[in-house]
Amino acid sequence: MKQNQGGFTLIELVMVIVILGVLAAVALPKFVDLKSDAYQATADGIGGALSSANAINYAACAAKGGVATANVCVKVTKCSEVGPLMQPAVTFTVGAVPGTTTAKSFYLATDTASSTAGVSCTAVYGDGSAGKTFTFTATTT
Repeated sequence: MKQNQGGFTLIELVMVIVILGVLAAVALPKFVDLKSDAYQATADGIGGALSSANAINYAACAAKGGVATANVCVKVTKCSEVGPLMQPAVTFTVGAVPGTTTAKSFYLATDTASSTAGVSCTAVYGDGSAGKTFTFTATTT
């Protein structure tokens, strides 16, 4: 009696390996630069959080009639004064942004004075290289 053996031929195995190689070559570049995207997403999130903290502070001041009160209504006159409104506070290094930033640090090239209507502040979140730019709003209370 002759037994039939089942299995894959060498050609079939080689073709599967070739197809997997092509798929890997196509998919790999999409996942190579995720670190840069993550830093930009972090910077954009922090910008949104700073804008929200400023808006909440502005609303609290409006409810208090513009009277500055500790932890309720803080006077904001320039971009760098929005950072302490967050918990934990964000501290900005004001001045020229270095060519190589320190990871997880915040930089303001210009500490723009805020206005009643608000000013768009541009900052840099450090990522160990040139940094990621983000914007937030500072409004005078």
